[in-house]
Amino acid sequence: MIVTISQPRFLPWMGYMKRIAASELFIYLDNVQYSPRDWENRNKIKTNVGWVWLTVPVKARYGALIPEVTIDNSQSWQEKQWKTIQTCYSRAPFFKAYAQRFEIIYQQPWETLTNLNLAITEMLCECLGIKGNFVMASDMNVEGRGSELLLSICEAVKATSYISGPLGREYLDTKAFDEAGIEIIYDDYQHPVYKQMYGDFQPYMAVIDLLFNYGPKSKNILFQDS
Repeated sequence: MIVTISQPRFLPWMGYMKRIAASELFIYLDNVQYSPRDWENRNKIKTNVGWVWLTVPVKARYGALIPEVTIDNSQSWQEKQWKTIQTCYSRAPFFKAYAQRFEIIYQQPWETLTNLNLAITEMLCECLGIKGNFVMASDMNVEGRGSELLLSICEAVKATSYISGPLGREYLDTKAFDEAGIEIIYDDYQHPVYKQMYGDFQPYMAVIDLLFNYGPKSKNILFQDS
């Protein structure tokens, strides 16, 4: 069983989606604290003047767990974001093919950040032709912090391999994983270069940048680093 574990992200980037595609089971790490100014409520898209953030305004007390984070719907963030996406990508080759799915997402009422992120990620899997298999860590009877928590999750689902980002080398207890018979696979994602709108290539955008430019060919580009 090949497993990836990660917090739910907003409009994830290519590397995140590639790990979903490479995994037999993707576990949303939602039983940990929310990280302000991280990737859980924002991501980047490319514009004709460089990249910009798309940010979901949230309300979260200090130390809140991810499921406790609510969206600040007193701000008209949905309308503004959708207009920004339309402005940036309406002329992209495959924008029209996927626009309705995104418009539906932006028209729905969302109360929690987690529900929004899960809906977007699973919709992106459908658009990219990725068969994702998802589980919530909060639904498991697991405890611990850091590497210990990740190992407990892997053991609970009988994982044989765990796909980690490169930063895992700094905190994962490799000896404990070895003793549990779980291989750690570090995904040092080498970002593919592809044709974008608006001049020079900008890496690490939200995966919608790839999707709107390449459509059905996007999944193949995700794996060009492999």
